Amino acid sequence: MTTRRVFIKNGSLALLSLGFAPMFIARSAQAAQARKKVLVAIFQRGAVDGLNMIVPYGDKAYYKARPSIGIPLPNANEGAVDLDGFFGLHPRMRPLADLFHRNELAIVHACGSPDETRSHFDAQDYMETATPGVKAADGWLNRYLHAQEHEKATPFRAVALASNLPRTLQGKEPALAINQLSQFGVHAGAASNSMESTFEAQYAAAADTLLAPTGKEAFDAVKMLRNTDPGGYTPANGAEYPRSPFGDAMRQIAQLVKSDLGLEVAFAELTGWDNHVNQGNSTGQLANRLDDFARGLAAFNTDMGDRMAEVVVVTMSEFGRAVNENGNRGTDHGHGNAMMIFGGPVKGGKVYGRWPGLEMDQRWEGRDLAITTDFRNVFADLVSGHLGARDVSTIFPGFKYPGQLGFLRT
Repeated sequence: MTTRRVFIKNGSLALLSLGFAPMFIARSAQAAQARKKVLVAIFQRGAVDGLNMIVPYGDKAYYKARPSIGIPLPNANEGAVDLDGFFGLHPRMRPLADLFHRNELAIVHACGSPDETRSHFDAQDYMETATPGVKAADGWLNRYLHAQEHEKATPFRAVALASNLPRTLQGKEPALAINQLSQFGVHAGAASNSMESTFEAQYAAAADTLLAPTGKEAFDAVKMLRNTDPGGYTPANGAEYPRSPFGDAMRQIAQLVKSDLGLEVAFAELTGWDNHVNQGNSTGQLANRLDDFARGLAAFNTDMGDRMAEVVVVTMSEFGRAVNENGNRGTDHGHGNAMMIFGGPVKGGKVYGRWPGLEMDQRWEGRDLAITTDFRNVFADLVSGHLGARDVSTIFPGFKYPGQLGFLRT
């Protein structure tokens, strides 16, 4: 099958790669009638400190290793928000506590990549391709799209709320990168409308059987989104998104889901997690980033309301931080980390995975949280248990899938 792509850069139509998809747009209305299951992937770029995000306060070695940046016990001032008597949320993550206690939020701790790299670039690449130690040409989400290709796919099947298409969505299948929904289109200042009309007429009149359908798909995608009035969206249920790039991204993902444009996979990211110096504990650099992160996720859940029955959100970061705080009251690159999964199909209220412990002889290489769950197990559970992929071997090449971890309802 010849592929088709529309790449969006800085909110404008930047490049069309040629392809052919008969009756592609004509199927969009059919797709809108049947609500799809949606997976939202959130990347915390820069290696978030999972030990201060999901605090193992029940492990005494945690406080020995972090005398100045450790999060206080739940009963202390600005202490961790208790989850299960052993783990707690960072106090700035409190907006997500109700989700956990309503059994809608699950956590997988001591999770990560079997590759040993501490390079941000390599570790992010391996996580987005789901091929630890191997440089792959395509991302795992794009391989999922290819494995589950279907006739009712619309231009909005896979969307990244970002300026550039992330590695995880690069590959054979089409995907969009849109920075701002309200700016999606062809822009030429005051001449934008006439420019769109001229381009569309040229594509319609083109003799090249590849060029014409591809151009029409691009403009039809613009029209589909425009019909949803992207600039006039009001969040539901009193949801208040943080006024930040991440808050904007989550609000726009909610809008795409509720617009019934055929969204199946969405992606967003936020940076600022590489805290080598003055990380802070209940307050400080990490706390400020977690506040934005948690409020954005909580607002999305509130805004979606009953539509969360079809949606699962998963968070990830390329690796964790060292167990011991460093001499600058920060944390250095580590290994194991924590992932969060929430949504209607999630069997939450539990921290999944085997906790390896933080004593010196329990750590990986004597310094880091050891990994007991391969991150690909979480991804495979999501594409098989939530999105319905029957064969995960083509999506995660070389990975021996051990089966469901149990965080999805069956």
